[in-house]
Amino acid sequence: MPDPSEPASDSGTVGRFERPRAFEFCLGFSLFVFLVWSLERVGVSVKAVLEGLPNMAKKVDDMTPPDFERVQPVLLKLLETLQIAFVGTVAGILISLVLAVFAAQSTSPHPFLRMVVRGFISFLRTVPDLVWAIFFVASVGLGPFAGTLTIMVDTIGFCGRFFAEGMDETEKGPQDALKALGAKRSAVIFAAIYPACIPSFTNTSSFALEKAVRSSVVLGLVGAGGIGIELKVAMDFFAYQQACTIILCIFILVLAVEQLSLYIRNRSA
Repeated sequence: MPDPSEPASDSGTVGRFERPRAFEFCLGFSLFVFLVWSLERVGVSVKAVLEGLPNMAKKVDDMTPPDFERVQPVLLKLLETLQIAFVGTVAGILISLVLAVFAAQSTSPHPFLRMVVRGFISFLRTVPDLVWAIFFVASVGLGPFAGTLTIMVDTIGFCGRFFAEGMDETEKGPQDALKALGAKRSAVIFAAIYPACIPSFTNTSSFALEKAVRSSVVLGLVGAGGIGIELKVAMDFFAYQQACTIILCIFILVLAVEQLSLYIRNRSA
């Protein structure tokens, strides 16, 4: 009978956890201390939640039953939200396909250019959506175009990184074969790298569309088009039943896009 104190063998027997090294222990303990401190700083309180339950129940009661009196303008704004998300996502994906060539280690013409492009993509990803929305509203005016630009920039920050990583993870054999035959860099990219990355690109793009639909819902809060302004007006005027209708419409839209995205990912697998 094997000694339980011995480490796991190659036969698949599960052994004990390895004793953490000093640095790993200090890092884990520091994260635990930071978590405890953060819980205190953000004011987490079970008592406050329990005391707020009656108010939550009252709000839910005020929102039911949904008021479908303004369902037509709500559906038009919902369609506008979907259009903002779709157009912005498609534009962002097309630009990301170009930027990924310069951001990927295997295809970038120069390491400095790669660093600059990856830094640019990281910057786009770092700035929050609402900040971009405010910037574009101030630049091009109120309306869905500002929201479309916001989604486009956010999609570039999301897809550009994962497209570049997907290109770096492709099998090098076909690329080396084309290079040995004297193929140009563009021919290697379009004949070997892009085709091999189609499943990865499809998955990333579908997730980007899901993310864009959820993000575009709140862009209307700052005047960047979409259904967000309808929800804000309803809440500001205490029209909770209308707000409930809007929330239900948003839920149906997000659910439909998620199911479509799942179908596309399954087909590309």
